[in-house]
Amino acid sequence: MRIVRAHDYDDMSRKAANIISAQVILKPDSVLGLATGSTPLGIYAQLIEWYEKGDLDFSQVSTFNLDEYRGLAHDDPQSYHHFMRANFFDRINIDPANTHVPDGSNLDAEGVCAAYDRSVADAGYPDLQLLGIGRNGHVGFNEPGAVFSKGTYCVDLTPSTIEANSRLFDRVEDVPRQAYTMGVQTIMFARSVLVVASGEEKADAVRAMCLGPVDPQCPASILQLHAACTVIADEAALCKMPA
Repeated sequence: MRIVRAHDYDDMSRKAANIISAQVILKPDSVLGLATGSTPLGIYAQLIEWYEKGDLDFSQVSTFNLDEYRGLAHDDPQSYHHFMRANFFDRINIDPANTHVPDGSNLDAEGVCAAYDRSVADAGYPDLQLLGIGRNGHVGFNEPGAVFSKGTYCVDLTPSTIEANSRLFDRVEDVPRQAYTMGVQTIMFARSVLVVASGEEKADAVRAMCLGPVDPQCPASILQLHAACTVIADEAALCKMPA
């Protein structure tokens, strides 16, 4: 696990975007695993800027997102389908047919998860998987206690994750209670992994991910065993790490 120290959120975003852009330039038909949430927004904004300048071409790229709320239509403003279109896909030249997000509108959990696993496998798994990390150490919606050997599955969200995500909804009661998520096993199949973290509220999780035991109670800790994992975090998120 390689740890890269960034000064602040903007510096973290630029450093992460540099790694993703290098992947796309060196392998134009890259398969990218992507994440949602507030942390990657600066990364997507930087990639869009470079695309608009003519420095990046996403026409051959394929993407697979980590997760989606179960029960939300694709056009629901809180769905991750909508998030990705609004914040990235609709602003670059990627082929919509090459973008993949679990189908949250389909309540057949077994069918959705099996189909998504087949699609990821058929694509050869991500060349680069982008991840954020939750305050409790979750990656995707793999919550504490997650089984490391799972592929894509339907998960019951923990109260802490529901509370953290409620800022995006009118009321906490509106936050879906379940989601489809890539499992840890699928994430570990990626050829390289890029974890980004910003803010002091992530400091305990970053320390547990990097220095704690490999333990399902901190799902991100499994990344210590990945052959090519890079963590980019700002000073605040690294405040509990050795200097």
